Amino acid sequence: MKLQQLLSYTRRAVDDYEMIEDGDKIAIGISGGKDSLTLLYALHGLKRFYPKKFEIYAVTVDLGFEIQDFAKIRALCEELDVPYTVVKTDIADIIFRQRKESNPCSLCAKMRKGALNDAMKQLGCNKIAYAHHKDDIVETMLMSLIFEGRFHSFSPRTYLDRMDLTVIRPLMYVNEADVVGFMNKYELPVAKSACPADGYTKRQYTKELLKKLTEENPGVKERMFTAVVRGNLTGWPEYKGNRW
Repeated sequence: MKLQQLLSYTRRAVDDYEMIEDGDKIAIGISGGKDSLTLLYALHGLKRFYPKKFEIYAVTVDLGFEIQDFAKIRALCEELDVPYTVVKTDIADIIFRQRKESNPCSLCAKMRKGALNDAMKQLGCNKIAYAHHKDDIVETMLMSLIFEGRFHSFSPRTYLDRMDLTVIRPLMYVNEADVVGFMNKYELPVAKSACPADGYTKRQYTKELLKKLTEENPGVKERMFTAVVRGNLTGWPEYKGNRW
């Protein structure tokens, strides 16, 4: 996927769900993975020509595994002229050494989001952009069906009243395969996750299930995605586009 196509998908999502307004200060959660780095490129590119003016800040929560090297990401942010903040935490030590959590993902996510939100507020940001793409939305829906018995997926835009922050997901129309292509084409400086639970989660199980379903039933992922965006799900904002 070329940058022009990425920007087209991003602008469509931003317009369809009114994700960005004039004067927004948007933090981009940079995990070090391909998705968040692609989002960095997407919002940096959009910022250059989008009619509503906004600022972006890159923020990484360092979980404390002491393995990930964010130097190349910092260099990329300097090249793009995007302020970059690394928040040091002891999350890895708390979860894996002190508490020895057998199912660490939920607690880790809460602690990571808490640290990220605190950093955002210090930067004066009113919005945070997460790098969830189309596959993530479909996988979350499948996880909700399989493990919770409900039809649900996260919203393109969500206001968190307790934090006075808005979460946006500008990559919602982008396929994961296209993110992989973008990563390879533009040689993104991915800092691989050091989490020992990586690849052994319910999400990984669901990802592999979706891959199998798609191989056996071509087009099934797109149909599932359409079902989500047309489903009038609780918490989803009004759709402003004209495609559906």
